[in-house]
Formats: sequence, C-alpha cells, structure tokens
Amino acid sequence: MALDETIKPEAETGTSRLNAIAAWPVRVLFGILDVPFRALQRLLGIGSMPYFFILPNLAFFGLFVVVPLFINFAYSVTGGTNLFMENRPYVGGEQYGFLFDCGNYLDPSTCREDRFWRGVYNTFTFVFFQVSLMVLFSLVTALILNREIRGRGFFRAAFFFPVLLSPVVVALIWKWILLRDGVLNAFLVSMGLDPILFFVSPAWAMFWAIFVSVWAHMGFYTLILLAGLQAIPPDLYEAAEMDGTKRERVFFRITLPLLWPNMLVVIVLALIKAVQIFDEVFVLTGGGPGTATQFVVQYIYTTGFANQIQNFGLAAAASVVLGVVLFVLTLLQLAASRRKDEG
Repeated sequence: MALDETIKPEAETGTSRLNAIAAWPVRVLFGILDVPFRALQRLLGIGSMPYFFILPNLAFFGLFVVVPLFINFAYSVTGGTNLFMENRPYVGGEQYGFLFDCGNYLDPSTCREDRFWRGVYNTFTFVFFQVSLMVLFSLVTALILNREIRGRGFFRAAFFFPVLLSPVVVALIWKWILLRDGVLNAFLVSMGLDPILFFVSPAWAMFWAIFVSVWAHMGFYTLILLAGLQAIPPDLYEAAEMDGTKRERVFFRITLPLLWPNMLVVIVLALIKAVQIFDEVFVLTGGGPGTATQFVVQYIYTTGFANQIQNFGLAAAASVVLGVVLFVLTLLQLAASRRKDEG
C-alpha cells in the first residue's frame, strides 16, 4: 500500500511536467500578445475592446455583403449592356417596371418578362410542396429517432449525412440514378418495365427536384426538431400515461404545443432555403424541360451572366425583389426565435 502511494505522486508529477512542457509555447505566445493588447486596452478602455475584436468580422461582412448590396441596387436603376457603371445610363425604375408589367399576374404569358414570372410561379410551387414535405418528414423522422430503438445513433447519423454533402455532389448522384441509362431505369428494365424519361416530363422533373431537395436537407431540420423533443420534460409523458391518455391526444396536447417554437423556426428556415433554390436543381435538370424547373435565382443567373446579351440591370432588379422577399422571411425568423426565447 505504501509502495502504491509512493508511485502515484511520482506519476502525477511526471504528468504535470509533460503538461507544463506542452503548455509552454502557448504561455509564451500569450505573453507576447499580452503586451500590445494591454496597451490597446489602456488606450481604448475596457468597454471598447469587444468592438475591436469583432471589427475584422464587420469589415469582412461590409466588404463582401453590404457593399455588393448597394452596388447591386445601383445596377438595378441603370440600363444598357456595358459592365462598368460609368458607361451605363440611369433609367430609374424602368427595370422594375419591365418586370412587373403584366396584364394578369396569374398568367405569366401576359407579362412582358414572362420568364421571370414563370420562375416566380415555379418557385412558389416548389416552396409550397418542398417546405410542406420537409416539415412533415422531418417531424416524423424526429419522432421516430427520439424513441428507444435499436441502432438509434446510426440512424441519426445516416439521416444527417446528406447535409454534409455539397449540393452539387447531391445533384450529380441523383442525376446518375435518374438518367435514361441510370440506376433506377436499369432496375425498372430488369423488372420488365419500360424506362421512364424523368427529365423530359415537366411533372417528373419538378417531382425529383422537390424530392432531391428534401432528401438533401431533411437531416438538418430533423436535428432541430429532435433537440426540441428532447427538451420536453419526461414527467409530462409519465403523467399522461398514468392517466391513460391516448397517444394521439398526447401528441396534439403535449408534444406539438411544446415543440411549436422549434417547428416555427424550421418552417421559416426551410422557406428561406427553398426560395433561394438554385444549385441542386440547376445541376439536376438545368431548369428544364423548357422552363418547367427554372426558378427565380436561375432566372437572375441566366439573365445577368448566361445569356448571349447580358442584361445586368434587369438581373439586379430581379435580385432586389428576391432580396426583399428574403428580408421579410428573415424578419419572420427573428420574430420566431424571439418568441421561442420568451417562451
């Protein structure tokens, strides 16, 4: 016993020495940085130091976000095909007027810029079905993964894994599956069925655009809802079980009301993401067939960069309109987060 007590302090001393040696470079670095930071603190005052540390991030945000916003708005009130502002004539709200010149807003063919309004209606259709299915499947998946099931950790990782993939990679994988000579059609042929041209039919193209988007992003929203489910006190379920309450009643009276703040955040985040859809669908369908899966962001890209005659002003005006929509959705997100914190 005495020998063990002797060995233990020696081992602790050896570990302490190793830790001290490993920490020595960090202490030296902090000692060097301490001198200028102390001088700066005396100069600015301790209350101004937080602003100093966030200054690089603010500068980066201003340079690559705020400044481009103003430049984009400036382009939206100019015309012509020249790139440089000094060669672009001022046209005021002409670009916006061109976008919103419609005989009937419910019929894109009556609009002067029918491609923009077809993109708007395609985006609206995509957002409605994608967000609805996203919330539904994320909720069902979160409810299942919150239960005591075998391999729960594996399934949680499996559902979240697509979120880690690049949207372009996701689109290429599914395009490889859905091509005429792809994996899915090979399976159909092996079953004695005819191959389906998924990217030729507008209905099929929109269906797969929605499906791939839900598959790729569902894990993120499932994680948010799963965190909300785990925050619900188990005592409530135990009390409901003791009272003999049916599962449906427990879900609608306990689970759903307590999970609603998380649901609201998921809905708003999914809306913002869906409105900005571009990369996955652009790689998967290219906006086709025709304009069946061309959305607003792709219209902006095509008008400003991909067309032979690049209309920077019209693309900028369309992006300003989209930015206003995203700003409203962001305000809804902030209100939902504030309501969640207060609740």
